[in-house]
Amino acid sequence: MYQTLEIERQNQVATVWMNRPDVHNAFDETLIAELTAACEAIDADASVRVVVLAGRGKSFSAGADLNWMKRAANNGVDENLADARALARMLRVLAEMNKPTIARVQGAALGGGTGLTAACDIAVASTQAVFATSEVKFGIIPSAISPYVVRAIGARQSYRYFQSAERISAERAREIGLVHEVVAPEALDAKVQEIVAALIQGGPLSQAAAKDLIRAVDNQPIGDAVVEDTAQRIAHLRATPEAKDGIAAFLDKRQPGWLA
Repeated sequence: MYQTLEIERQNQVATVWMNRPDVHNAFDETLIAELTAACEAIDADASVRVVVLAGRGKSFSAGADLNWMKRAANNGVDENLADARALARMLRVLAEMNKPTIARVQGAALGGGTGLTAACDIAVASTQAVFATSEVKFGIIPSAISPYVVRAIGARQSYRYFQSAERISAERAREIGLVHEVVAPEALDAKVQEIVAALIQGGPLSQAAAKDLIRAVDNQPIGDAVVEDTAQRIAHLRATPEAKDGIAAFLDKRQPGWLA
């Protein structure tokens, strides 16, 4: 079905494998289009509860494919704008999925690979992982990935790494907020599964609402509008069948319907 991806499904988990190991899972037009389509299809599939993004081979993703970049350099503004919009849309579709998303980062995640990591809700990295916003080395900027990377590491760290293009170790990535967990390579899948198991316990509608809540309150002043919005959200959510079942299940000491 896909030229650049493999989709594995196990129980309620879909693992999206970027499958261009010969070029370190670098982006080109095809991978961008296919990853966008795959995320949209999986998000619409109620049987999938958690999405894991991973890369075949040694690298998670080395960012933009050099041949794609070479073609872009020879194109005009209109063609470059179309490419940039496609990349930006892919990242946004991934970041705004209703389901929890986990980046499984086993190796290099450079440029756009760092962007993919930041666009996922949760990131787990091997000690062998390395990150960089390396775009200035090519005379460009990390534009499409910037909303997600700045959200993850903050403006202060971004001022350094967007300009220096330094390599960021897995441990440093954890310190600055780019990844949540760093584990030995042989423990990577076990850690991902541990987080998956925790995510499965939550209600799917409430998890989607939680993601939307974060987007609504992040970086907003705590004023009347935000306080009223949060009150409205919980009031409406409590009236849903999922919430009623979840609260009743807790009181009755049984599993809620989404785990039955």
